[in-house]
Amino acid sequence: MNTVTRVKTRIWVFQIEIRSDFDELAVDFKHEEAVALSTALPDLELAGSQVVKISHFKSATIFSKQKVNDLYQLINFNNVKIVFLNCNVTPVQQKNLEKAWNVKILDRTSLILEIFSNRAATREGVLQVEMAALSYQRTRLVRAWTHLERQRGGLGFVGGPGETQIESDKRAIDSQLKNLERQLRKVVKTRELHRKRRSKTSTPIISLVGYTNAGKSTLFNKLTNEEVLCKDMLFATLDPTVRASVLRSGLSVIVSDTVGFISDLPTELIAAFRSTLEEVLTSDVILHVRDISHPNTDSHCEDVLDILRRIGLDEKIPVLEVWNKIDLHPENHKLQQTNSILNKRDIYPICASSGFGLENLTNGIVNIMLARSIRDVRTIPVKDGKKRAWLYRNGVVESEKLDDENYKMVLRWNEKQRKQFDLL
Repeated sequence: MNTVTRVKTRIWVFQIEIRSDFDELAVDFKHEEAVALSTALPDLELAGSQVVKISHFKSATIFSKQKVNDLYQLINFNNVKIVFLNCNVTPVQQKNLEKAWNVKILDRTSLILEIFSNRAATREGVLQVEMAALSYQRTRLVRAWTHLERQRGGLGFVGGPGETQIESDKRAIDSQLKNLERQLRKVVKTRELHRKRRSKTSTPIISLVGYTNAGKSTLFNKLTNEEVLCKDMLFATLDPTVRASVLRSGLSVIVSDTVGFISDLPTELIAAFRSTLEEVLTSDVILHVRDISHPNTDSHCEDVLDILRRIGLDEKIPVLEVWNKIDLHPENHKLQQTNSILNKRDIYPICASSGFGLENLTNGIVNIMLARSIRDVRTIPVKDGKKRAWLYRNGVVESEKLDDENYKMVLRWNEKQRKQFDLL
């Protein structure tokens, strides 16, 4: 049987840097991430990449005329069809560079949108990406060709007399956006119903957040015995995954894996994925998974915390820092020896792939749950087996004593569990 080989489109990556602000370590990280973004789509083949230093951004083309010509020779020689500029590119700059180089120009926002579009699997994810892409395109209609600049005449049946093509196209996009918003509201309503149903149960919710490729999905699989996709690739997991799990002492929890964050995440995506990220806001505990071996792990951490603040995370929700890939850290042994000190700061070094440190982490989660719980004593009639069974099923019974026709039960539960029990 003959197999059809898909021809990949060759892409070149330019990391643009201002000479006066040049920081070699930071630039190396951004350059590495830009390359990883360019190879995250299966239809693209990396032809090459380089850091380009400029004195300042030219409003028309980013680069000087001489630099535009020099880079054209490089692009043309390597038969490149797409150029990725890891920065924000204005519509005018995009139009001029595409004309000068005869290639498709992608900036950081457009490439991330393309990756998200390629990965979205659920109906909600697809709708959110489409909305984000349309919001982005609406601001860039000026980059289209000259037909957008001419006036439309006529009797006003289509767009009205004297309306420009740009205005007509904007109205078409606005109409599409409204249609997508209506569809998304229905999907979001379903998700909210599921969320409310989970909140009505007494089961604690644990959400995993972190920079993309930090190892969240690997940890998710270890905690839930699932096999969701895990790859050494940016945005390998896009749509949120929710599964039940049982931790130490029979504590039942719901574990939620979320989309990975990234620096300079397009504002269109933050707005579009707000409903997805709101899963985090209903959590009882948040696990902030960090790739502690990465040289820029601290800046990754700030990017994640910044997005959490922007979506309105309640400061009362405990956040445990999970330092993943500890086996790759240069001071691995020293960190292992200071485990107890780190744990007091709610920091848990682990290696999700091997399972190292997971028992310590689950103990930490349980301890957090216990610290946020209250001790209570209830008297349950022997004949009320339903309530007694509920208490055992939710793992809140510390002890019980049979007294005549009643069970005197010592309970340890949280406020949500207490309210749920009172509704039985």
